[in-house]
Amino acid sequence: MIRISEYGAITRFDLARALPTGRAYWTTAYLVDGLLVDSGCAHSSLELAHTLASKSLWAIANTHSHEDHIGANGLLQHRNGGVNIFAHPLALPVLADPRRCQPLHPYRRLFWGWPEPSIGSSLLDGASLSEASGNTWSSKYEFKVIYTPGHSEDHLCIFEAERGWLFSGDLFVGGKDRALRAGCDIWQIIESLKRISGLQITWLFPGSARVRKNPIQEIRDKIDYLLEIGGQVLDLHNKGWSDRDVIARVCGGTMTVEWITLGHFSRRHLVRSYLDHDPAGLTTQLE
Repeated sequence: MIRISEYGAITRFDLARALPTGRAYWTTAYLVDGLLVDSGCAHSSLELAHTLASKSLWAIANTHSHEDHIGANGLLQHRNGGVNIFAHPLALPVLADPRRCQPLHPYRRLFWGWPEPSIGSSLLDGASLSEASGNTWSSKYEFKVIYTPGHSEDHLCIFEAERGWLFSGDLFVGGKDRALRAGCDIWQIIESLKRISGLQITWLFPGSARVRKNPIQEIRDKIDYLLEIGGQVLDLHNKGWSDRDVIARVCGGTMTVEWITLGHFSRRHLVRSYLDHDPAGLTTQLE
């Protein structure tokens, strides 16, 4: 399934697999001046390729290597004469061999599917996409790379400073998290959110959920929320509470996403990320 919406010069594609239940798990790609930011999931790759056939496509920039963001890379690269693909250096092995480097849980295969291999080039922190291409691409926009680890080690954002456009991938999609994906680092997420909160962002284009205009206060509120939750986790942990009791007090009851993902997204992963990744970090953050 594909839904298309326009935000001035930017075209948004919401992409998902149609399931018999009628429920869809959407992921998002954006096209602007020949640049595709992310490419959705494998299940929607043919539909996206058909939609893009009449449009100019110069390059793909992946915000990270999760399967719901690189799903059409291989097909589009094959169909568009070797279109350039750019990503964080740590993402390139996953792009080249997704099945070996990124085994998928059952829910991920069901919702998004296995991406085809693709060949990418590195994006360096602070560099522009024109620099990454060897200045072979002439664009009216200056897209800059901002490393924003946490959701994954290879996560980055794309920023067009003059117009205040931020393509945030899965760093910021809104909401008050009560669960976290396995492998995420909550402290890195907070630091990455702090980094983008210092930018002059007019429009935020996330990897799912709604587009935000003038999102800085929402980003700051998210930082405060995550720090508040972390403070509660650390306080209760230091008082000798068990993980089970901390989870129940801070995160509430069992969530549907925990059942669907067989625990890959869970309240426990959120609580343990606060405690495991940087046990001293929260004290420093709250001083």
